[in-house]
Amino acid sequence: MRDIEQTSEQEAHIIGSDSPDETAERGRVLGGELRPGDVLALVGPLGAGKTQFVRGLALGAGSMSRVTSPTFKLVNEYVGRVRLYHIDAYRLDGPLDLVALGCDEFFDSDDGAAVVEWADRVEAALPDERLEIRFDIVGPEARRLEFIPRGKRFRELAERIT
Repeated sequence: MRDIEQTSEQEAHIIGSDSPDETAERGRVLGGELRPGDVLALVGPLGAGKTQFVRGLALGAGSMSRVTSPTFKLVNEYVGRVRLYHIDAYRLDGPLDLVALGCDEFFDSDDGAAVVEWADRVEAALPDERLEIRFDIVGPEARRLEFIPRGKRFRELAERIT
């Protein structure tokens, strides 16, 4: 695993990943820390590892389900220690479409956490407090993950996992 950088401007935490398995492992570590009501916003281009990260996230949250991209279904649910709502905003036309899906139910869940892929497409519908994770492709399998916490809970979470 690559060394961790921290940027104080936005309190972002930057981690490198050298393979899809390492990206999934980063997600697994975060999944082990998830609590009901947590919201994760994933941003990055196609093929950057967002779904791979969610595979690890679900495993860390205690789910043994097979994780697939919910691009056409829009929402997948994985049951574990913490229920995980995996939302894909790629095909949505904007924040109002996410609201129409009933996103408040996912964001305010008493037993689940929500992870939104393509979150930049629906940012206005996301809660102010969340953990944004930006994925950048830096090599054939290498990725750069930037964890941007928004709110006290997510600052503490980002510090613990990075």
